[in-house]
Amino acid sequence: MSVLDDIGGEPSLKELVEHFYDLVEALPEGQRIVDLHRDGHGLAHTREEQFNFLCGFMGGRPYYMETHRHMNVKQIHEHVPIFTKDAEDWLSIMDKTLDDLGHAGAHVDRLRATLRRVAMILVNDGEVVGETP
Repeated sequence: MSVLDDIGGEPSLKELVEHFYDLVEALPEGQRIVDLHRDGHGLAHTREEQFNFLCGFMGGRPYYMETHRHMNVKQIHEHVPIFTKDAEDWLSIMDKTLDDLGHAGAHVDRLRATLRRVAMILVNDGEVVGETP
C-alpha cells in the first residue's frame, strides 16, 4: 500500500492540494509563496503540477514524470530563491492542511518528515541557477 492509498487515493490528494493552496492564498505566511509563484506560471498551474508531482511522489501514477521526464525536485526549483523561512512557511501550511483534513497516523507522520527533508533540501538562500550572487 502506498502513501497515496493511505491518505485516500487521488481524490483525497486533490482535496489536499486544493485546500493547501486555498490556505496559501488566505494566510499571511502564504504571501511569499504566492509571490514566488506569481513570478512563475501562477498558482492555478502550480495547483495542477503539485497534484501531478505529489501523486507520483506518494506512490501513485507518476503524472509529473510522464509530462516532464523527471521528478528531480531540486531541479524543478533551481530558479526559485528559497530561504529557510519560505520552507518553514510551506511546511506550516501543509501541516495545517493535513490537520484540517483529518489526516493522522504513522503514515502521515512519515509523510511530514519526508516533506520536511525535501523542503530543507530546496533552501538555497537566494542563490538560484543562472544568477550571479
